[in-house]
Amino acid sequence: MTDIATRTIRTPRAVEPPRGRRRPSGGGPRAGTVLAFVTPFFLPFVLFYLVPVGYALWQSFRVVRRSGGQYGTSYTTFGGFEQYVQVFQNTEFWSSIGRIGLFGIVQVPVMLFVALVMALLLDTPLLRLKAFFRITAFMPYAVPGVIAAIMWSYLYSPQLSPVVDLLDGIGLKPDFLGPGAVLWSAANVSTWLWTGYNMLIMYSALQSIPQELYEAARIDGASNWTIAWRIKVPIIAPSIVLTTVFSIIGTLQLYAEPAVLRQISSHISSTFTPNMLAYAVASGNNYQQAAAISVVIAVITFVLSFGFMRLTAKRAGL
Repeated sequence: MTDIATRTIRTPRAVEPPRGRRRPSGGGPRAGTVLAFVTPFFLPFVLFYLVPVGYALWQSFRVVRRSGGQYGTSYTTFGGFEQYVQVFQNTEFWSSIGRIGLFGIVQVPVMLFVALVMALLLDTPLLRLKAFFRITAFMPYAVPGVIAAIMWSYLYSPQLSPVVDLLDGIGLKPDFLGPGAVLWSAANVSTWLWTGYNMLIMYSALQSIPQELYEAARIDGASNWTIAWRIKVPIIAPSIVLTTVFSIIGTLQLYAEPAVLRQISSHISSTFTPNMLAYAVASGNNYQQAAAISVVIAVITFVLSFGFMRLTAKRAGL
């Protein structure tokens, strides 16, 4: 026992890493690989998004002053919130906001409802030739907005449109470019362009729903109508919210459709939409005021989009 007690208990040595091998540091090949993948996105994002946004924000706080009377020299200096005060006092700006607000309240729900119905129809097992109808519905999105507006301008024109001639022949006599209809003519162009795009997002969400849910619902006696509105629509609600946010952003950025229709209608002014107002102001060499209008439009877009997302998340209990 004495020998056992006096024996030296040896503790195992810590395992040392083999010589010649070093642990990868933060700046090793892995970091270089990540940087190589991120740079093609990050560099254009900074140059063509963050830098222009920052420059516009900086310009919105500057004003042009003149020294030496009428024939003096002009210079640009910091003006604080002077440009923004002029924006909020501009009646044309608020008129364009009200006009585009009315546009969005009517056009966005109609467009998304049509897109949802189309997506549900494509997802039903009763429909044949799904690939054909899916491509046909999506094709208008492949047409550039300006080209689509020019095409619809031909259909709206009283002198050129076969549609107008046909409606005149049965006594309807429509005026698609009149003061009460021109806004909805532009809304029709936007709806034609974007319905297929939103439909495809909703249809993709429908494809991810397990078929077992439908089979269980049919065993319980649910009809196709019940499955569509009680199962499919609630499940794809996040996709509907996403398309709504995209539509809100697109509504406040409306420019191409009314700008093209303005060439054939005297009821569309250069300040018809907020973006058209910003362009008209910039065309008058008042870049600082145009920058302030653009910043205000961006803030309104963010508030509406974020507010809608928060509202829907709150109702969903998230």
